[in-house]
Amino acid sequence: MAEPVPPQPPTRDLCGTMLVHRELLNASMTYRAQRSVIENRALQYELGRRTSARRGVITIPVVVHVVSNRNHPEQDISEEQIRSQFTVLNQDFRAANPDVDKVPDVWKPLVADTRIEFRLATQDPNGDPTDGIVRVVTDRTGFDHRHGVKSSATGGSDPWPSDQYLNMWVCQLTGGLLGYAAFPGQPPHLDGVVILHSAFGTTGTADFPGNPFNGGRTATHEIGHWLNLFHVWGDDDGACTSDDKVVDTPNQADANTGMPRFPRITCNNGPNGDMFVNYMDYTDDAGMFMFTKGQLARMNACLEGPRASFLAAAAMPALAQEATVGSAAGAEAAEKFVSDGDVERLLHDSERLTVEVLNDIRAVLDTVAGRPRGREARGGVRR
Repeated sequence: MAEPVPPQPPTRDLCGTMLVHRELLNASMTYRAQRSVIENRALQYELGRRTSARRGVITIPVVVHVVSNRNHPEQDISEEQIRSQFTVLNQDFRAANPDVDKVPDVWKPLVADTRIEFRLATQDPNGDPTDGIVRVVTDRTGFDHRHGVKSSATGGSDPWPSDQYLNMWVCQLTGGLLGYAAFPGQPPHLDGVVILHSAFGTTGTADFPGNPFNGGRTATHEIGHWLNLFHVWGDDDGACTSDDKVVDTPNQADANTGMPRFPRITCNNGPNGDMFVNYMDYTDDAGMFMFTKGQLARMNACLEGPRASFLAAAAMPALAQEATVGSAAGAEAAEKFVSDGDVERLLHDSERLTVEVLNDIRAVLDTVAGRPRGREARGGVRR
């Protein structure tokens, strides 16, 4: 058996999320259509034309697939290391992280409690009890961004239903990758996040000298993508012409790495400069502390749109209690999350989203085929 090899710190500027996103945009008309609908919805929330129906904390069930090489048993990370990651996530997404006070004063009013929490699944897809951890031993020495870790056929672990669970894969990644995520709209069998084992949690293989990614913030960052957040600099290679589609995050030239000092000014964004303390930048774990209220609006648009199944599932127990108990206590339990009407609206919105995507796909196909559309196809006139 090979001796464990001390891991070397990777660089966060090899997050693979945008690479996967761009490859799918180029390859799939379906994905392009879905992303158009999702972004139109997010814009409505950003502009305040739609407001969130969510009134309580949503807890998202997670399955962690630990995929380890048989010659490197240290990759089979401990339950303690896994649980340390959940502690970080539930602090970061609730703005309860101990280092949130390090946010520069000018941005403290923008800090958002997203009211999102995460827990290991307690039931598997068959309804049987589970600890929410799947362990797979592989002959693969590592995985890249091409999703091999997400299938048993390619040496990985098959996902659980992605409309019921957030799938997280923890493994050895190659090419310096820290992790990558699926934006909403990607195929169900690819949905979830992938994290390098030595950047997952705060103990075990993440705890070695000189590791700048030992604070669990890689998972915070990647789940931000899963909830439809872009990088704060807009991935335009320093051109200052694109942004993350969030009003309250300043436009910045490119990714920040390491531990910048405030203010760091780019793209004429003085006097406060880049929001390098944001979880969606590329700084060291010890230098990122916040999501903004604008980013929360995008998350809500995602949770009440393409990921509405999680919100509806979380609301059902409270509604069932209301129906069973038939009392003020039951009604109060439901009210703490969303009302019955809100759940109905969320389900309707999810169905409408699907119809809109299908209509967009048909429109694209009609255009490619040169077929007339709309009233023109029926001999009508434009009004």
